[in-house]
Amino acid sequence: MNDELVHDSSGPVLVVGGYGTVGAALTGLAASEWPLLLTGRNPDKGAPLAKKYGASVRRWDLADPEPFSAGVRAVVSAVNDPDDRVLRAAVGAGIPYVDITRWTSRLARAVTVATLARPTAPVLLSSGWMGGVTNLVTAALIAERGGDATSVDIAIRYDMDDSAGVDSVDFMDRLGYDYEVRQGGKAVTVAPLTDSRWVDITGSRTKVARLDTPEQFTLPLTLGIDSAATRIGFSRNSATTALLAAKKAGLFRWGRGQRWTSLRRSLLYSPGEGGSARIRIDIDGAGGATTATITDPKGQAHLTALGGFLGLRRVLGADAEAGVTFPELHPQPAAVLRELGEHGVQVRRA
Repeated sequence: MNDELVHDSSGPVLVVGGYGTVGAALTGLAASEWPLLLTGRNPDKGAPLAKKYGASVRRWDLADPEPFSAGVRAVVSAVNDPDDRVLRAAVGAGIPYVDITRWTSRLARAVTVATLARPTAPVLLSSGWMGGVTNLVTAALIAERGGDATSVDIAIRYDMDDSAGVDSVDFMDRLGYDYEVRQGGKAVTVAPLTDSRWVDITGSRTKVARLDTPEQFTLPLTLGIDSAATRIGFSRNSATTALLAAKKAGLFRWGRGQRWTSLRRSLLYSPGEGGSARIRIDIDGAGGATTATITDPKGQAHLTALGGFLGLRRVLGADAEAGVTFPELHPQPAAVLRELGEHGVQVRRA
């Protein structure tokens, strides 16, 4: 691709996918701090949002080879970037960059692509669950424990009544692939939707099962944790039961291809008028156990967008350093908890 981004410290923040479900929420958060340039495949759809927030809007279809050019102060990617097109353009131009959309294998590739390009600006790969908010809170809790942590277990309650974009169920496309995690300090391969258990998530008894998410890849590397596991369950336990039955029937093996995408996603994609995002984090170590919950009454799109917004603040901060980094390596994790609270996100210790 011949895209040409140029670093302009007084220019707008480029929000790629800036008028999708998460992108629109991110635009609403970021518009009060920076001028914005929103891009996507159909800029006419983004025009009302751009007008509301005084932003510019342009076409950039990542599936179209037509080059894109702009002068910007930072880039945040709120859409899938399967060919690393946005990443390469930003890193090549020395522009601060935040990504909140990658699953684990694409995150690992992005680390390689960005590192080989020798970035001269911050590259924050913030694709842990909900825009890296889960990573941030985990890091803050471990810091409170003085760094004591040998295992982290994360349980997600996915609210099926929440408003959501199509990309919100992208994880469905990964349910047919085994993945690697750290368990007891060793690399082990596990299958999605296995090792199920019942947990209490803010008063809701929820059945959860394993899911491939990026924080399971990064937390052991960055924070020295021996074991990391993320599981997901749904606000309707019948949906969890149906998904586990589909797994047992082999749907996610024989139905991997593009032909079956609509069927896979139809199992969960039924966006409603709104719901809440809820996550439970359990940390264990030599000093005992810590349990905390994250609740965002504005829902998963808002929480993901908030992760991207905090990421932008970080890469544009005066103390930001060049190079690849992750959300949990934030220099002041306690400050992140305060910022989350300022935006209505509750982090409560059990």
